[in-house]
Amino acid sequence: MSVYQFKLPDIGEGIAEAEIVAWHVKVGDKVQEDQQLADMMTDKATVEMESPVAGVVRKLAGEVGDQIAIGSVLVEIETEGVAEPAAKSQQEQPLADGAETPTAAQKDAIPTMATQSPLPPAGGEEPRSGEGEGLSKPAPAKETVPPPAPPASGRGEKVLASPAVRQRARDLGIDLAEVKTSSDRVRHSDLDAYLLYNGGSVSGRGAITRADETIKVVGLRRKIAENMQEAKRRIPHFALVEQFDVTALEEARAMMNRDRGANPKLTLLPFLITAMAKAVADWPMINATYDDEANVVTRHGAVHMGVATQTDGGLMVPVVRNAESMSVWQLAREVLRLSEAARTGKATRDELTGPTITISSLGPMGGIASTPVINPPQVATIAVNKLQEVPVIVDGELEARKVMNLSLSCDHRVVDGWDAASFMQTMKGFIENPIRLLSA
Repeated sequence: MSVYQFKLPDIGEGIAEAEIVAWHVKVGDKVQEDQQLADMMTDKATVEMESPVAGVVRKLAGEVGDQIAIGSVLVEIETEGVAEPAAKSQQEQPLADGAETPTAAQKDAIPTMATQSPLPPAGGEEPRSGEGEGLSKPAPAKETVPPPAPPASGRGEKVLASPAVRQRARDLGIDLAEVKTSSDRVRHSDLDAYLLYNGGSVSGRGAITRADETIKVVGLRRKIAENMQEAKRRIPHFALVEQFDVTALEEARAMMNRDRGANPKLTLLPFLITAMAKAVADWPMINATYDDEANVVTRHGAVHMGVATQTDGGLMVPVVRNAESMSVWQLAREVLRLSEAARTGKATRDELTGPTITISSLGPMGGIASTPVINPPQVATIAVNKLQEVPVIVDGELEARKVMNLSLSCDHRVVDGWDAASFMQTMKGFIENPIRLLSA
């Protein structure tokens, strides 16, 4: 018997440490080669650590939320014979974006580090064992478990929900297929509505009351908390809300969607991004970043649009590069691609860094007005509020018009109130005149 020390490898991002966001093994577990040991997070990228040897776990470096230094021992594994993987371990072979693909021999020895969703697996999930070539012996057979019965609703499709929502539904005895939702996935609020509709209550009247939950703030959620705290501490925010008449724009959008062919269905978001990209050409202080330590403001020529995207792990901001050079069709396709990559944990580090301005939209849940928080070093961000049909007096006549508010937050150290108001009025000119918006 000997002990193999698996050290946290150099991930190649110039970092000194990484955070443990999930353990997939515990002390005493038997592991196979290539079996997943832990998920480690650096910035917004989560990587899997896999065992280069088979054996029994004897020691883990820390708990979820702990920071582990690069090169320090992450897991100790007791093995039979000499504890050496077949080739150089990954700690001797740093990986970085754009690195050359390992050879077949290296793949057998290097623990895989694939970008994945920031969320740890649902509670109770068994750690995955390695399969295929490179195993010293097959994983032990598991007791066969019959597949779950199909949803009682007979809808047949997979119901989307976060692990926490699934666990709560199981605790309450609720079939997720029976829960109606206005979004693409079931959320806690949908479970609350289901309980109320079916004679229960979130609290009181003898219904099941939700137990208190203690949730450790780690991984992406911790990064978001730190960034937002720093933003509010250092940036003197001011907000400006303007109403936009989007009646004509909605008519143009409907017409384009009727004849879209193979293009993705257009939402309002690509049109709003186009209007922002055109408006910052006249008001470049809005599309800027501020290094407040060096006291340098950079007004960017290209518009790298951050698109705030809600994921199960928290808010992520994939970046549409050079938005000013794209058509609304190209923007729609790119926003769809990046949002899906963010939600599934497949967005690359480059796709999540370097925005010069950000847009955030909650669609019909957007409220009447909002005060979005700026993500430094940017100096401005826009929140899209919900579209409403309201009575408006036009040329002395009462008409039903479709309107929406846009909320602009600015860094008052860089952007003056006049600049912000002028930028919004320039956007208004584009949004309320679709022909002008869509012209070159």
